[in-house]
Amino acid sequence: MVRTTQRLHTQREPAPLLAAATVLLLRDSPGGIEVLMTRRSATASFAPGAYVFPGGRIDAGDTAALPLAERRPTQDNRQLTQAIAAIRESFEELGILLARHADGRPVDPEEIAAMDRSTAASAVGLAAQCEARGLRLSADQVYTLAHWITDRDLPKRFDVPFLVARMPAHQVPTADESEQFEPCWVRPAEALERHRAGSFFMIFPTLRTLERLARFDSVDAVLEACAGRQGGEGPLWTSCPRAGWLGGKEARYMEHEHPYGELELVSPDGQIVHALDWQSDRPVPLLANLRRLTAPNAGAMTGPGTNSYVVGDERSGYIVIDPGPNDPAHIDRLFQATGGDIRWIVCTHSHADHSPGAAPLQALCDSAPPILGLPSALTARPAARFEPDRTLQDGERIAVSGEHGAHTLRVVFTPGHAANHLCLVLEEDGLLFSGDHILNGSTTVVDPPDGNMNDYLASLDRLDAECAANDIGFILPAHGHVLGQPRHAIATLKNHRLQREARIAAAMRERPDGTPDDWLPIAYADVPERMWPVAARSLAAHVERLRQLAQG
Repeated sequence: MVRTTQRLHTQREPAPLLAAATVLLLRDSPGGIEVLMTRRSATASFAPGAYVFPGGRIDAGDTAALPLAERRPTQDNRQLTQAIAAIRESFEELGILLARHADGRPVDPEEIAAMDRSTAASAVGLAAQCEARGLRLSADQVYTLAHWITDRDLPKRFDVPFLVARMPAHQVPTADESEQFEPCWVRPAEALERHRAGSFFMIFPTLRTLERLARFDSVDAVLEACAGRQGGEGPLWTSCPRAGWLGGKEARYMEHEHPYGELELVSPDGQIVHALDWQSDRPVPLLANLRRLTAPNAGAMTGPGTNSYVVGDERSGYIVIDPGPNDPAHIDRLFQATGGDIRWIVCTHSHADHSPGAAPLQALCDSAPPILGLPSALTARPAARFEPDRTLQDGERIAVSGEHGAHTLRVVFTPGHAANHLCLVLEEDGLLFSGDHILNGSTTVVDPPDGNMNDYLASLDRLDAECAANDIGFILPAHGHVLGQPRHAIATLKNHRLQREARIAAAMRERPDGTPDDWLPIAYADVPERMWPVAARSLAAHVERLRQLAQG
């Protein structure tokens, strides 16, 4: 875990969570699924003026209604209470009641019109009103779509399931005109388009929920997807978003999105303090003892550019990881960022966007810090030749220390992307510098003969073991933002590689007399054709591995 002494920002406790529930009432239309939405009051304390799904706080009356609710065998009392709350809120706000008579007959709209839907009456008395009319709440027809936890930076926070149910036939929504206004049926794609045009304001969870809902072509498909997840009770996704600055504006992200891990590293409590814009003019502070300076070599192979990392502080001196290409301006910025007090220069591998800057950076420093790494193998391409001042050993430690503590990097030998590839673990803070072995936003190229797919996959397994054994919380790649949930990231990457390998194997079976040029468009049909020349390198590595496996 990251030491608290290395945090850039004083942490504070986020606002407490309030239990709530919301429901997406769905219907089919000739144009696709439609969802019922309303506009919140402009004076509401949460999301004023936003278009939302009906919902609100869970209260004691919802628990009291448990005996009157139909349930699936897999629904526990908590899930049933959430469904009841959503049913109550849709009744209060829109006059929609998910209920039926004991004999299965749907509730009649005239019966609903005779009921008191005021907040004071329905919060306590919905159960009593239903009981008096012989009605049962149709909680068994309500499924969990998602689980949203309000962002940590906001002053009012909710822990809320987003539930889904089919809109009852013959019922017509009527807004309460106090909390909710303008009920409307809208297709998810249409709502998103109107939001982008500035005429249909929605908050982040609503937007992301509609984005996923737009992938379904019928209400049945949505309900079947929800019913098939953990007995119908588990959400299809869970998220507590994080926010940073992008282009001078707030930008929010879910856990699977590229910037999320970096926001978590810099500000665990969720304060909006970190800028995510890629720039090469100055170092980006990530921790008190860690800065990233991205080289100005953005491209198809390098993403936003090569990340050089500066580890240490002004009292300990610095270790520079991957000084990058031989770009004088970038090298000078590294020198200025460290005040020239560089104790070690470490290259994760010898490729042209990682190691050529090492010697020029060394030459700028009066102390001539040693260049460390692994020498390139004979299999390396001419542009990737590299000879360090000293060869690192697997497990070796490189450290700088001062009055604010030590900063110790441990070497982990990880061949695969290159024969001389290594990663580094910052032991005191549980950080893994992954070089090109693990990237954020793309998969690395494994280019034989210097690259080897068997070695690459084995190195992934080793890094997974390192993360498990040493409480590693973040991966810092040579390209892209910081990654959180390291073991999940590694498992996802390995699964992607094996799935690609399965497609290559299928292509080889389909064209047994073919060549890699024949297999490439089959196995990489989902990849833009402009990237096929690069993909052909990894295809060759997979083919080599498949043939080795076939030979036993």
